[in-house]
Amino acid sequence: MRAAFVDPGALRTELSLQSAVLAGDGLGGHTTAWQEVATVFGLIEPVSQASRFGADQVLEENTHRITIRHRSGVAAGMRFVWQARVFDILTVHDPDATGRYLACRVREDEA
Repeated sequence: MRAAFVDPGALRTELSLQSAVLAGDGLGGHTTAWQEVATVFGLIEPVSQASRFGADQVLEENTHRITIRHRSGVAAGMRFVWQARVFDILTVHDPDATGRYLACRVREDEA
């Protein structure tokens, strides 16, 4: 689906947009916590599924496209959370350069 033709009514999945917050662990390292930036509504579409074999294990990768209304501050390295599913944002772009929508390519975190 091209974002230029997204029905605004299709953006009905409520997602938590989160950013990473690094905190020192007192031993020279850090821990990562996630802080909610906003609640947004979007459309989740599967893009690809791949299986790779390496290091004596099968590695599954599921990628999706999440389309949301345009909002500033959304960047790679952030994530969306929907129910118990986590989607790491890989890329963000305005697909038709109108400033109406953002299309985010995401990888589902299987952890």
